[in-house]
This record gives sequence, C-alpha cells and structure tokens, in this order.
Amino acid sequence: MEDRKFERKGRDKRAPRVPPVKVGERYKVKIEALGKSGDGIARIKGFVVFVPNTKVGDEVEIVINSVKRKFAFGELIG
Repeated sequence: MEDRKFERKGRDKRAPRVPPVKVGERYKVKIEALGKSGDGIARIKGFVVFVPNTKVGDEVEIVINSVKRKFAFGELIG
C-alpha cells in the first residue's frame, strides 16, 4: 500500500492568503451578525468585514477602511 503520510489535500496552509477586498473599494453587504464590541459583521467571499453602527439584517453600502490578514473594517457610505 502507498504511503500517503506527506500528501496534502486542499490548499497549502503555509501559502499566504490574499484578502478579497482592498482599501477604498465599495460593496453592498448584508449584516449577518454582531461582533463582541457591537460592530456588524458582513462577509465578502467568506472574508469577515466589521461595520460599526449597523444591526443584524441591515443591507448597507460600505467602503473598506482597513484590511488585516483575517478581517477588514468598513464604514457606512451616506
């Protein structure tokens, strides 16, 4: 039988992920949940975006202010 000990499935976890959003981009999102500090949480291609001054169920337009490795911060437009 073959030795599959070193075979990898899926993507290489050591490879850096590139966030699907960039500072200055605008999106229409739906707030799905609330974070610990009360910020709304939206997802863009599975990537978490925190949006202050929103509540669950809001459909809003945002602009991305800051992008980190695993999440981003957005701001309401208008």
